[in-house]
Parts: sequence; C-alpha cells; structure tokens
Amino acid sequence: METELLVRAAQRGDAASLTRLFQAHYAGMRSVAQQILGAGPDADDVCQEAAITVLTRIGQLRDPSAVRFWLHTIVRNLCRTRLRQAQPVPMDMSDLDLAFAADDPVERYADRDWVRHALARLSPALRPVTMLRYFSAHDSYERIAGLCVIPVGTVRSRLNEARRQLSKILPLVRDERHDESAALTTLRRAEAAAILDGSPGAVRGRWAHSAVVCWPDGRRTTGLSSVVDSLRRAVSPQRLVDVVAAPDVTVWETTTGTWLLHERGGQVRNVRLAVDV
Repeated sequence: METELLVRAAQRGDAASLTRLFQAHYAGMRSVAQQILGAGPDADDVCQEAAITVLTRIGQLRDPSAVRFWLHTIVRNLCRTRLRQAQPVPMDMSDLDLAFAADDPVERYADRDWVRHALARLSPALRPVTMLRYFSAHDSYERIAGLCVIPVGTVRSRLNEARRQLSKILPLVRDERHDESAALTTLRRAEAAAILDGSPGAVRGRWAHSAVVCWPDGRRTTGLSSVVDSLRRAVSPQRLVDVVAAPDVTVWETTTGTWLLHERGGQVRNVRLAVDV
C-alpha cells in the first residue's frame, strides 16, 4: 500500500516520493542490469538511463501496484538496446582514486563506496564542506569557504569535526547495504545530465520557482529557467564529470567548475557555482 501511495504522489509531481520510490527499487533494478550486462559500469550507466526514463514517464504508469515490474522492464529494455548498439564502456569517474591528507581517517577508505554512503550520517552543516573537500576539484579551504559562504576558519573547524565523526561512522557502516545512497546519486546524476544538456523538462519540479542561483561573476538569478538560459548562451558547453549526493546537498563536478546545490523539502532552493582555476 505504501508503494502505491508513493507512486500516486510521484505522479502528482512530489519529488521526495519519486526519490523514495527509486531508492526502494534501485537494488532490484541494478541486479537486473548486472544479470544482463555483468557487474561493471555498463550496469550503472543503464540505471542512470532508467532514472531519466522514470522521471519522464512515471505519469504513464496506470497500475501503481505493478511499479516493480514496470521498473525492471525499463531496465531490461535499456540493457537490450545497449547490447544491440554494442557501445564502448564509458569511464566511470567515481572509480578514480581520491587524494586524501595523510593524517585523515578517511584515507584508508578512499576507494570504498561506503565513504559516500557515510555522508548521510554527518551533521547537515558538515556535509557540504566534506563533499567539496573529498569529492571535487574545488577542495582548498579558501575555495570551499567561497562556495559555502563561510569563513576559512569555519571550514577548518567543520572539516575537523567531520573527520572526527567519520572516524567513528565509517567502520560502522562498512557492512551496510549502500543501495539507497547509490540510488540517490544515480537520480541526481540523471538530473544534472538533463539540465546541462538543456533538457530540464523532466526535473523542473525538483527546483523551487524561487531557487536562487549565484553565478561566479556575481550575478544572482532565480529558478531553473535562468540556469538553462545561461547554459544555452555559454560559449562552450559544460560536460558532467561526477556527482556526489547526500541528503539535502548535491555537488556537480563539471569540466568547467563546481556546482553546490542545497535542497529543502525535496526541492532545490539555493545553488552556487564556482569555476576551476
């Protein structure tokens, strides 16, 4: 019954319900993809494509009780299409090694999925600085301070506290399932890809109409439309490199810079961009 309620809410445009629905079924969808394509980046890529399909077609699902079968069918069809096209396997940037300071308790877990999973356990104020420090090129204290609009000293103190918390959290979550965290990242990556490609229709409801966007040149605009218009006018397109997602915070890493998105109530409310230098 709860699943059916989530489907109905998602069809009405409730982003939080769609996220919960996708997270609940992500493990099964990924399992289907791996059965057809094998374990590896191809299966993850198909799940990202499936996320875009779910975003655009959830309204077409007539029987909410059949959502599991519907989701698995989407994955199977995408897998078969991929096999027919025989596309080369894309590089998964999340598999690249991350550089951590020698005295950092996160270092010994740098190549583990549960590092990202553990971000959800951090205090909300600590998540943005931690995500930027460990999962983006925008990782100096000064650059993090600029994106988060806090003093450099606050960045240092929050990172110290984050390291203290993670030293306790990481060993505890090592054996937990990370499907929910992976599903959230997949959804947010699909959202980022749609927006950067200039096709935001499916994710428009995820952005509040009053969302404030702060650009590197000091401009402040409002709403997703202003983002899409600016991207279309840009001389060179931004390509997505990586996405890190945690509750209420998402970081997009692109070929030209870093986006920091803050959410409230399942909608993006504030966005800040910084260019790489």
